[in-house]
Amino acid sequence: MIPIKRIHHAAIICSDYEKSKHFYVNILGLTVHNETYRAERNSYKLDLRVGGIYQIELFSFPEAPVRSSYPEARGLRHLAFEVDDVEAAAARLTAQGVQVEPIRVDETSGKRFTFFTDPDGLPLELYEA
Repeated sequence: MIPIKRIHHAAIICSDYEKSKHFYVNILGLTVHNETYRAERNSYKLDLRVGGIYQIELFSFPEAPVRSSYPEARGLRHLAFEVDDVEAAAARLTAQGVQVEPIRVDETSGKRFTFFTDPDGLPLELYEA
């Protein structure tokens, strides 16, 4: 058994770096930890802090292929962010022009949640603490 302590980061490849950077920093409010331009790859790597503990790495690669994604397809289904008030967080996203699904209730936990997408259609979730 490997003594895994926690998830270190999630990595996202975007199609439009500036648009995605704006979304994750200005709309979602994630904190920029480090931004690097890698000239040899014509690529940016943006390290974003989530809640002071976790990290999202946002990458740009020229002509990155589109990945087919369907809600029930194999692989990563979505990335979820914990919030104190899902209704208030969804309202803030909506005010920024982000389309948010109706709020639902998790049958198992009784917690409220909703889904929305990033600029590339990556499914994201707000899950109430």
